[in-house]
Amino acid sequence: METGALPVELLPSSASRPSLLDEEGLATEGARGVSLRVKVARGLIGAAISPWSGRITAVSQPAKPRISKRIAAIAESATLAVDGKAKALKAAGRPVIGFGAGEPDFPTPGYIVDAAEKAVRVVANHRYTPTPGLPELRQAIVAKTLRDSQFEITVDNVLVTNGGKQAVYQSIATIVDQGDEVILPAPYWTTYPECIRLAGGIPIEVFADETSNYCVSVEQLEAARTPKTKALIFCSPSNPTGSVYTPEQVRAIGEWALKHGIWIITDEIYEHLRYDGVQAPSLPVLIPELADQTIILNGVAKTYAMTGWRVGWMIGPKDVIKAATNLQSHLTSNVSNVAQRAAIAALTGDLSAVEEMKVAFDRRRKLIVKMLNEIDGFECPMPQGAFYVYPAVHKVLGREIRGKKPTSSSELATLILDEVEVAAVPGEAFGPSGYLRFSYALSDEDIVEGISRIKKLING
Repeated sequence: METGALPVELLPSSASRPSLLDEEGLATEGARGVSLRVKVARGLIGAAISPWSGRITAVSQPAKPRISKRIAAIAESATLAVDGKAKALKAAGRPVIGFGAGEPDFPTPGYIVDAAEKAVRVVANHRYTPTPGLPELRQAIVAKTLRDSQFEITVDNVLVTNGGKQAVYQSIATIVDQGDEVILPAPYWTTYPECIRLAGGIPIEVFADETSNYCVSVEQLEAARTPKTKALIFCSPSNPTGSVYTPEQVRAIGEWALKHGIWIITDEIYEHLRYDGVQAPSLPVLIPELADQTIILNGVAKTYAMTGWRVGWMIGPKDVIKAATNLQSHLTSNVSNVAQRAAIAALTGDLSAVEEMKVAFDRRRKLIVKMLNEIDGFECPMPQGAFYVYPAVHKVLGREIRGKKPTSSSELATLILDEVEVAAVPGEAFGPSGYLRFSYALSDEDIVEGISRIKKLING
């Protein structure tokens, strides 16, 4: 019997004619000696029933949400949104200069591309690989970690992921339960809080401003700690600020986490992009006892200009890596076989291409900081790592600029894009308002032109 979308219960009939909904919210029909008792969903205003076909038709019922609350609560990546808008405007013929993208403007080094071209012609590379990654790549990560960080691990401590973002999410999802708190130093990368929420955790922001070079203190972390604190996200060199914690600061934070049994998820994706001789030691190297409660995130994207190849990895205790591998086996399985072959070439080659990029980034870093500090109301510390600057713009907010008074960094970023066609990411994407993030992973000429436009807009 056809019943539409409502549940139907067949009972012996005592009725001889069809009826409307009874007082209990049941529809009955007895034309064929069978009673249809249909439980009406909460909120149903009316229903009609055919005594011949038995079809129930809902007249009106509130629509259920099409998107789950969990996913609907996720914000779009602000950095990708700004970059996408800038690229769309450029494609439409507008002279937009985009400072939003967090990727090198250099091509992937030729020897890496050559390895991929060779690999793609090998039929074996058209197949699946083990979920945790090619054994050769995992071994290359082991060797690279010892070479660059002096941290000794085995292949069982390594899981290769589809880019750094998958490593971020899986590391959090593997150790965080519903209601666990994760301390998140701010300014932070825009993806961190969303991954925490997706895993059921609660991000606890701890903000450090430009007067402390955007580096949080142990005292601030301790003030944020509660019995629900499960983990700390740590990123040095930092996205979005370019700040680098000193070895003394890193050690103090590590000792605090060890004392209180707090996990540390440390993002080392910018490890090779450091300037002025600063060091960025890995936490479990400074404090070996931390190794059992530390997860290291890394990848080839920033160091080797391989953002589009999507190869990242997690390093952690064996039980964590095994659990994360199980999760990945149901999400994406393995990373592209060919991309893994390219990553092997990257990690086993020398760092000469990286050094060439660093020379350019260092030059641009000094250029953009000098120019930003010439803008009335901008205060830009000199970053020591990555390829971002993070000027404070509090003194510009509320000022009339071409007939408008921006009261937040988001409004200021919109004004700058609308008036002079320069795209920057507002501070709200990374924490409190009052800041803008500029990537200097673009040409010297674009940096000069873009910042000059902003200077003319603000200074008049």
